[in-house]
Amino acid sequence: MQLINTGLGRTGTTSLKAALDRLGLGPSFHMFDIVGDARRLEQWERIVCDGETPDWAAVFDGYRSAVDGPCALYYRQLSQAFPDAKLILTVRDADSWYRSTHDTLYQFALRAKADPPPPGSPPARLLRITSAMVWDGLFGGRFADKDHAIDVYHRHNAEVVDALGAGNVLVYDVRQGWEPLCDFLGTDVPAEPFPRTNDTASMRRRVAAAAAGAPAAG
Repeated sequence: MQLINTGLGRTGTTSLKAALDRLGLGPSFHMFDIVGDARRLEQWERIVCDGETPDWAAVFDGYRSAVDGPCALYYRQLSQAFPDAKLILTVRDADSWYRSTHDTLYQFALRAKADPPPPGSPPARLLRITSAMVWDGLFGGRFADKDHAIDVYHRHNAEVVDALGAGNVLVYDVRQGWEPLCDFLGTDVPAEPFPRTNDTASMRRRVAAAAAGAPAAG
């Protein structure tokens, strides 16, 4: 593992994944790798919901970087397991982050809670993981309270920098493009435009696929 992103979902993590793949730091682990894989769903359900302490090297075997999803909330454990990995904190304007998260990921949670999927099914496992880790965990069941959610967002970002050290973490907005990322990684800047992926419309399609139990491809 050469790089860990500690930024919360909807902060450009999918664009960062595409950029890291382009720069030779792929494959990059993403929440989508869990959503579309029954074995990984069970694995992360044991970690998140049952408190299992895993072999992190085995969990991320085959990956050179990790972004999004669990790694943002398990950054302390991962930074200890992979002490030589570079650390990036993706950020964006808090209001736009909240709106994007509310209109996509949170809607999946609301719909799934209102109409629970069959017990033990992939959507049920996904709901259990995301509820324990994010909605009831990180946000304490209060994501609908915008001020509270944004306060948690800011607090998470501050805690990452404080815990890992400001000199060790690149605080990065993907709108900055290739230059700060490549400078931090010590790589050449590609000639092509920086990847812009997974806008709100794309994420809504992914969420719908996850809710139906289909692999979240695209």
